[in-house]
Amino acid sequence: MSHSPKDPDECGGSAPCLLHELTADGNSVVDPQQARDVAQWRKVERERLIAARLAMDEDSRAAQTQAIARDLDRLLSAHSAAIVGGYWPIRAEPDLRPWMQERHERGTRIALPVALEARQALTFREWHPQARLARGLWKIPYPADGIELTPQVVLAPLVGFDEEGYRLGYGGAFFDRTLALLRPRPLAVGVGYASSRIKTIFPQPYDIPMDWIVTGTSAPMRATARRP
Repeated sequence: MSHSPKDPDECGGSAPCLLHELTADGNSVVDPQQARDVAQWRKVERERLIAARLAMDEDSRAAQTQAIARDLDRLLSAHSAAIVGGYWPIRAEPDLRPWMQERHERGTRIALPVALEARQALTFREWHPQARLARGLWKIPYPADGIELTPQVVLAPLVGFDEEGYRLGYGGAFFDRTLALLRPRPLAVGVGYASSRIKTIFPQPYDIPMDWIVTGTSAPMRATARRP
């Protein structure tokens, strides 16, 4: 499959690079200054990765997206998923809408995330190619009339991802909140381009790693970090 906040090499692998400590009872304690530093580092890194993604050649993006779709088919077959939470692509993310339509025609129920308020978990509504769409936060479309579903697999678009399978998103923590709450817990699959891989996102206690990362350039990467 597929930094000190300002200088990735400053931490070197020392304990502070973990950006948290564990108390005797196993609870995580985040240093407020470190949390601010990592938030600023993520903001800069997010902007860099999005700019690089937007600058990718369209043919390269399309070819990688087709490969991602093939890998997703194999992954879903292995997990017998009947309900899949997809996403509506923005800012040059892999455009899986043709794949979602094909999966729908093959009997998979597709749901799209609904984000209407900041700092809230996502809900998912059933989507089909003729679905009437409304717009939520950042004007991202979602099914206006679809029934609410609980996906067995959630596809989470990646701004970046690291070697343990942690996902760098847009900073709203929507997917982290959602994965922490959904029961039964879905399989979490990060979807993005191989060029979005970085050494670490400096995971915080609230960050939830993906189960798999799919980039279409190699076999899907299984996350090495354990979900809480």
